[in-house]
Amino acid sequence: MPLFDACTFGALSLSSRIVMAPLTRNRAPGALANERMARYYRQRANPSTGAGLIVSEATAISPQALGYADVPGIWHDAQVTAWRQVTEAVHAEGGKIVLQLWHVGRVSHTSLQPGGAAPVAPSALVAKTKTVLLVDGQATFTDTSMPRALDVSELPGIVQDYRRAAANAIAAGFDGVEVHAANGYLIDQFLRSSSNQRTDAYGGPVPNRARFLHEVMAAIVAEIGGGRTGIRLSPVTPKSE
Repeated sequence: MPLFDACTFGALSLSSRIVMAPLTRNRAPGALANERMARYYRQRANPSTGAGLIVSEATAISPQALGYADVPGIWHDAQVTAWRQVTEAVHAEGGKIVLQLWHVGRVSHTSLQPGGAAPVAPSALVAKTKTVLLVDGQATFTDTSMPRALDVSELPGIVQDYRRAAANAIAAGFDGVEVHAANGYLIDQFLRSSSNQRTDAYGGPVPNRARFLHEVMAAIVAEIGGGRTGIRLSPVTPKSE
């Protein structure tokens, strides 16, 4: 199949088979998209010179989902409004764009969490990685904080955060969403035995460890349709250790 030929991907009609991968850029103070971001995506949106589909930078589904400084969010109305300048810029160039939905889980720091709380994870195991904080205005790599294990009663609420984020993405003008279930973030943490040592219905055998992912995907598909819903997985990643 020629790379530059038009194609259909789910419910999306694309000008080519070229997809621009997401890139965390830390350019959204206050978790709000802005004009500089709109300009960035517009420059990459023209189908004659750019991608048939753009996958946005990872975007937090809730305040708890934040793990890096100055990344955007999609959990409240002001963020929906702010993202519209991006989607309108992309569509003005004839491009298509989907929003990557993100919950970092344990890859976070207490200074980024509501009320300075511990990050959440399937199990209370610290991630052997760093995150990015702003220290005196400078981006600084910092060790992640020790997380707390999520109680099973909290999981339906996070599933609903994903559902609401998907609905907000469509309201903001995105053509669909990609669920970030890779690279050692929350869903990936549930999938891997190295980071998931639960003994309840969400731990142990593979079907149990995949249960949270299945619930998230089912909620999003029910909200916006399977033709506008994708998923990112990663077979190997050091952040899962």
